Amino acid sequence: MQTTHLKITGMSCDACVSHAKKALEAVPGVRSASVNLAGQEATVQHDGADIAKLLAAVAEEGYEAAVA
Repeated sequence: MQTTHLKITGMSCDACVSHAKKALEAVPGVRSASVNLAGQEATVQHDGADIAKLLAAVAEEGYEAAVA
């Protein structure tokens, strides 16, 4: 299993965290995602998920993400 840390900008509330978490967990290969509002970051546990798909999933929710 791999761990990827993402920096996410644009989240402002708990609903944002929930949307980003669900989007990340929907990416094939993702086992779990933890999203932190205060730190504007996410930690994703996965089995070789495509990083571009992780970033795209967050972008589709209206936030910006980059590998931390």
